Amino acid sequence: MDAQGRGRADDVDPADQWVRNPQTGEYELRMPQSAPQQPEPSWPRQHNPRTASPPGSPAGPPAGVPGPRTTPGPGPDVPPQRRRPSGPEEAPPGRRGRRPEKKKGKAGKILLWTGGTMAFVILAAGTGGYFYLKHLEGNVATTDVGDAGASSFRKNEAFNILVIGTDKRTGAGNEGYGDTGSVGHADTNILLHVAKDRSNATALSIPRDLIVDIPDCPTTLEDGTEKVIPGTTGQRFNNSLGQDGRDPGCTMRTVEAVTGIKPDHFMMADFNAVKTLTTAVDGVEVCVSHAVDDKESKLKLKAGESTVEGEQALAFLRTRHSFGNRGDLDRIGVQQQFLGSLMRKMSSGDTLTSPTKLLKLAEAATKALTVDSAIGNVGTLKDIALELKKVPTKNISFTTVPVDDNPAETVKATVVLRQSEAPQLFDLIKNDVSLTEVEQREKSEKAAVAARLKGTKADASEVRVRVLNGGAPSGSAQYELNWLQGTAGVAKSENGGNAEKDLAKTQLEYGPDQADQARRLADLLGLSGSAMKPGESVTNAQGLPTMTLTLGKDFKGAGVKLNASSASTQVKNKTTADQVKCAS
Repeated sequence: MDAQGRGRADDVDPADQWVRNPQTGEYELRMPQSAPQQPEPSWPRQHNPRTASPPGSPAGPPAGVPGPRTTPGPGPDVPPQRRRPSGPEEAPPGRRGRRPEKKKGKAGKILLWTGGTMAFVILAAGTGGYFYLKHLEGNVATTDVGDAGASSFRKNEAFNILVIGTDKRTGAGNEGYGDTGSVGHADTNILLHVAKDRSNATALSIPRDLIVDIPDCPTTLEDGTEKVIPGTTGQRFNNSLGQDGRDPGCTMRTVEAVTGIKPDHFMMADFNAVKTLTTAVDGVEVCVSHAVDDKESKLKLKAGESTVEGEQALAFLRTRHSFGNRGDLDRIGVQQQFLGSLMRKMSSGDTLTSPTKLLKLAEAATKALTVDSAIGNVGTLKDIALELKKVPTKNISFTTVPVDDNPAETVKATVVLRQSEAPQLFDLIKNDVSLTEVEQREKSEKAAVAARLKGTKADASEVRVRVLNGGAPSGSAQYELNWLQGTAGVAKSENGGNAEKDLAKTQLEYGPDQADQARRLADLLGLSGSAMKPGESVTNAQGLPTMTLTLGKDFKGAGVKLNASSASTQVKNKTTADQVKCAS
């Protein structure tokens, strides 16, 4: 029996009750033959969700293990672990059915959602697992966020879960972490988007120091009353939680205001989640490019790969003085690396085949969780776990909101959205586009672009082209034409005047039967494959097909070769969960 066990002398370790069914290959919870299962009574939920049994009742089964009712006989019956009633729950006076948000160990730096996910999946496999899942449900605290989120979980749709970690110091053993007296700000934030077909997922990190406008936030207070907390402009993102009484629903509204992506649900966890989850899987593999001896976080690692768990794992996530430029963005990169490693460990055979590890993971994950009320029941938690399990780790992409240093600051402390990249990234997520597919598509496009330059080249004297000015300095088309005819030997060229619209980069459009001419002209002008546009030719004065060369704003002068870039990368600083990277 583990250290948390208590109660009758004949209780057994829950891990010993899990037996592999040779017919299904799944683990099932097998109860003793002398104690057939009976429907459990629905004990009224008390104010404290961690209480083991109703006040004044006899001692129940071991903590964390709901036992079956025994056949009625002489003497008092031993009540099982209390769990959430199957029918509508009667709310304590003044609470409107909302469980208290404040609980031991609810807030923390980062949510390791993968721990609970895999554990739920295995536990859900057997019939007996249902009763244990009901127990796990009792570990989870909930918060009513109103219309900031979805009213229910949709199994057949794409969904977004906002993962929040706070800087509030709560929970035993966490006295040395976080800010003393903090109300709990949104210190670590990951928006997890799961595609409708479950082929991929995107974990988008949102920097805590991002300057945003926080909208008005309807909030349910501790006494059950509602209050609208006024919005404010030019604030750090982390102030969307805790400040002025803002709840996680306000953070969800802020995410939607900034990204245009509406979170359906939220999850929060405390520091202890990192420590207990990593210990339950016997550590998580990390990699650093140089040895680390951080006096503030007390992190000590040799160069190369190491296994961290417990306090050392938490130190790895919290350190900001050993990697990169010591900023929050570098710490986000380390957190993403750690999450990817944990996902790989959770998917490994030695974890999935160990009932003991799975039970420890399930207990640790659920005791650390605070979620919105729409997903705070056993059936929904199981559904989310099963849906997440469908996503291959190689298709789980980690990226960060593109940002720049705040130009309004002399001493750089905050960041602002990079308008040239952020909207496009948000659109990809909103449109359910996989970042791994984007990368694969770009590789294919680059290969196709490079192929445009390969093949035979026509003689310069056979090249027919008209030259247009599409943003270059006045007179550029004629200057380039003079060079083509007088120096390059392209005698069959003509001036087409001004283009209908300006172009940022020079472009050569040609018909299918002019590819060899296009390759010769690209060679003469220094055009890249991306500047070559297969399309349609035009007809010149003699009625012959002619290519169109439009000089863009990048034109550097007659006869000067261009160095236009190839296909640009739409998403930068992206990694996937199956990649092993070293922090530097």
